[in-house]
Amino acid sequence: MDLTADHLRSPAHRNLCTDCGVSRMADPSACGTACQFIAPDYPAQEQQVHGRVAGTDGDEAFFGVTQAMYRAAMVQPRDGAQWTGITTSLAASLLRAGTVDAVLACVPDAADRWAPVPAILTDPDDLVRARGMRMGYAPLLAALEPAVAAGHRRIAVVGIPCQVFALRALEKRLGLDLYVIGTPCSDNTTTAHFHDFLGRLTDRPGDVTYLEFRADFHVELRFADGTKRLIPFLKLPISDLPDDFFPLTCRTCVDYTNRLADITVGYMAGEGDQWLIVRNARGAQMLAGLGDAVRLAAPGDKGKRQGSVTGFIANTRRAAGGMPLRRMPDWLRPVMGWLMPRIGPKGLEFARARVEMKAAETILHLRRHAPARMKTMIPDHVWRLAAPYDLPPAPGEQKTPTDD
Repeated sequence: MDLTADHLRSPAHRNLCTDCGVSRMADPSACGTACQFIAPDYPAQEQQVHGRVAGTDGDEAFFGVTQAMYRAAMVQPRDGAQWTGITTSLAASLLRAGTVDAVLACVPDAADRWAPVPAILTDPDDLVRARGMRMGYAPLLAALEPAVAAGHRRIAVVGIPCQVFALRALEKRLGLDLYVIGTPCSDNTTTAHFHDFLGRLTDRPGDVTYLEFRADFHVELRFADGTKRLIPFLKLPISDLPDDFFPLTCRTCVDYTNRLADITVGYMAGEGDQWLIVRNARGAQMLAGLGDAVRLAAPGDKGKRQGSVTGFIANTRRAAGGMPLRRMPDWLRPVMGWLMPRIGPKGLEFARARVEMKAAETILHLRRHAPARMKTMIPDHVWRLAAPYDLPPAPGEQKTPTDD
């Protein structure tokens, strides 16, 4: 069942909101305790979900609680998948095994392939509709109450970090048995803004069927006629986008890797494949359900991230301060576009770089736009990630034990 306007209450209007769906539920006041953008307590949630808190050293400091990590791909890639179809295959496997009764995921709007629509899926073959990227706000959690009303208690959810944080805050109250498949997320925008972005990349935006930011520093476009185009990151028109293209919520996200999912399926450390973070026994159970249909290997780890992160922070300081981004000279862009895939960070080092960039971005944009929110909104793990780049908390910006 795809949710329509008849199923969705109007959202409550809140500052720093990604419309995860909680404000559309019967008790919209639950946002006060469920929202990632108010006072997120990641150690408490990690203890509840994973049975322990993420370590502060090694890769858990970057990626959260980790039982195992893999570079992965489906042996037979699924038609229409964004990568090879691991995310939807995990969900379909749970339905086929009878482990869950329903899957909550987003499918494309009938009138716009890029617009996300929350759906309650009970047929494993129907998961094909959830393949591929959607761009825009999706009140996925508004599907929880219709799912419960339909008698579903064992539910799989495919969600992004801000949805999953709120989901974990609600699961006990709703009495749900959850299997959570998380995808990393950053820099979402409205579907209308995304169409504008496509129009800046190609003179055939209506023919684009696929867009992906790849770990080789390129964006890949695929078209309805089967052709493809690769665009180096450095040639993207990011500095030409309007100031409100990326909302403040996405510029201040504190959980890039979906730390509260049972299993995270992303791309950052995949080097052309997908990247799996198995976080707990449920995540391991889901991955085992795919058997030999999925190919697993250790993720790679090459290069040095510090230069890339430092340069990103310098540009972000300018943007957060209301100054224009520094433009690279046009003659240098092809040179750097050729060099970055060859000398830039790869595999886990690329993933660490992106996580550190998001931590710095969060701090700098909140300082500019919502300094009063920093004390409660920025978890300690974000401050630790930013510390090597001369971004310590100023007085009053970090919560202390005496504040509890």
